[in-house]
Amino acid sequence: MGKGTSMAVAVATGLTDGVLVLDKPAGWTSHDVVAKLRGLFRGAKVGHAGTLDPAATGVLPILIGQATRIAEYLVAWDKEYRAILRLGATTDTQDATGTIMIQQPVPAFSIEQIRAAVRPFEGAITQIPPMYSAVKVDGVPLYRSARAGKTVAREPRAVTIHALTVVGVEGTDIHLHVHCSKGTYIRTLCADIGEALGCGGHLLSLRRTRVGPLALDHALTLDELGRQWAAGTVGESLRPLDGVLSDMPAVVVDEATAERVVHGVPVPWSAIGDGLARARARAGATALRIKNAQGRLLAIGSTAEPVEVGMDRRWAPAAIRIRKVLAGHE
Repeated sequence: MGKGTSMAVAVATGLTDGVLVLDKPAGWTSHDVVAKLRGLFRGAKVGHAGTLDPAATGVLPILIGQATRIAEYLVAWDKEYRAILRLGATTDTQDATGTIMIQQPVPAFSIEQIRAAVRPFEGAITQIPPMYSAVKVDGVPLYRSARAGKTVAREPRAVTIHALTVVGVEGTDIHLHVHCSKGTYIRTLCADIGEALGCGGHLLSLRRTRVGPLALDHALTLDELGRQWAAGTVGESLRPLDGVLSDMPAVVVDEATAERVVHGVPVPWSAIGDGLARARARAGATALRIKNAQGRLLAIGSTAEPVEVGMDRRWAPAAIRIRKVLAGHE
């Protein structure tokens, strides 16, 4: 599709650059969803941030247009899930889609015993990535090795479980609420808890309720999204890039500097002054939004090596390097 046609489609349907919050249905891969939407949106750029397993449901951030360029910043967000751990059966995939490898009787645990077993998994922990995962070892995805009947040595990975709550127990099913860092495998967490309880277990079902600021309460189903597309109102559900990245410190540049920014030219310290100082003071940010005086998001940048400035020998960044240009020349 040519640029003119793409612009015409955007005008007619309200589809521009931004992020959609989708409620992914069970049975779809994240790639399936993206392929479906590329067809629906007639060739527009579509991507996603934060893969969900096919059996899982819930929040899947869909990136439209220039938003496909900010995926790396979105996948770093923390996440929340509702999960059900079924005790007594260990599967080769650590979830209900796999083959049962070991089945054991489940003792009549008290809620206190279960909470005591779960408690050590809060905080900073390590996980060994499951064999049925997209993690690559020597360039080969683990799931390919698993399908070939091979078990590959994997290095433990550090993740953080910010909160892990036992919501309820029904028979051999434990309902959990999980708030975790990126890279956490909930099915591995469930398998490890089952092992800690001595009877094994696997992830029965998983629903993602939040990715960063994007919550399930505002997610669209595929059917709802299709109806909005037909009505030309998809734009009403799009989150603008600047809003999605609002936790990233911002600096404002003048008109002349803005003209250079959209061509990828670094922003000198002299063009920012105290604005950058304030931005850097916020949690030592390594990424910055660069905006013009009208509040338009132009690019994402990062600070270059610091240099010594002023008579008091203060240190300041020499410039802001442009990492992602998000606004075209006007």
